[in-house]
Amino acid sequence: MKRVALLGATGSIGRQTVEIVERNPELELCALAASSSVGELDRIAHEHGVTHVSLAGDPPLEELVAASEPDVVVNAVVGFAGVKATLATLELGIDLALANKESLVAAGPLALRAQERGGGRLLPVDSEHSAAMQCLGDRPVETVEALVLTASGGPFRGRSRVELAQVDVSEALAHPTWSMGPKITIDSATLMNKGLELIEAHYLFGLPYKQLRVVVHPTSVVHALVHYRDGASIAHLGYPDMRVPISYALTYPECAATPCEALDFSQGLTLEFLPPDEDAFPCLRLARAAGEAGGGAPTVLNAANEVAVAAFLDGALPFLGIPETVEQTLARVDAPAVSDLQQLLELDAQARAVAGALTRELVT
Repeated sequence: MKRVALLGATGSIGRQTVEIVERNPELELCALAASSSVGELDRIAHEHGVTHVSLAGDPPLEELVAASEPDVVVNAVVGFAGVKATLATLELGIDLALANKESLVAAGPLALRAQERGGGRLLPVDSEHSAAMQCLGDRPVETVEALVLTASGGPFRGRSRVELAQVDVSEALAHPTWSMGPKITIDSATLMNKGLELIEAHYLFGLPYKQLRVVVHPTSVVHALVHYRDGASIAHLGYPDMRVPISYALTYPECAATPCEALDFSQGLTLEFLPPDEDAFPCLRLARAAGEAGGGAPTVLNAANEVAVAAFLDGALPFLGIPETVEQTLARVDAPAVSDLQQLLELDAQARAVAGALTRELVT
């Protein structure tokens, strides 16, 4: 029996994780955490006999993880709020099924050092990184020519920058292929999500940014491709369903059955790939630049993006104000490398303060 601590239990990933656990007799929930939805959290805890529960950070997630003694932690917390739990899990040597990409974006070097000390496994839950992990297998990194992450293009694929000036929140939340929470859905609409995934892939797989690429793939059937130095490419294909990477991370190194439909190639399948439009969607360019700059730049990028997305969702910032806020925050905040959690928290707070002021400036 594998004991699972689920952080972010009432969000999109959390609910699907509960479904996977319920369908697999080899898995059991031992801890639950959510920032809200107390009724739903109580229901899940009651149905699964879970006594280790955290609501809105009480008790802190890192304390919940230590007390519940899980075999694997699913970190599905949204945003920077998941960083402490990621670092604590890795320090304890517990396997981490990571759906909180911001942890590696904002604190990649700290996370890798914590993993090295603890010795647990870091298992990606993002569909693209789960796919990449399977395509890479145990092949030597020097045989890899490039790792390609696919992007659906979001709801605004094909629109020009001028056409994006007046889009509203409801349009941005209408993702064409995935059902996700509001923050990641907006990130997909701006292509920031793919930029964050570039940075995450850099830390997960140890590949330099020059070997990390993004293509737009509207149907989201191919989740990642790896080009090898012999000219061959390996791709991971499947219908867009987050239960697949969740199950793979929870049952790794096994590949358990999931309640997901398989592709039927006999009915025909057309695969289309396009280059991303970084003029209309500059967040992808900004993320790559922050990753390449290193130091604390990815931390600043993530903080500014979280502030800008929240302002957009609140109706206080136009859609194009998101990349503008991020770009100006990166320009205004000095971002040296951080060596510990306290420095990380201070840099994150500084970037959020600057970004918050910028969001107010951009609408006045």
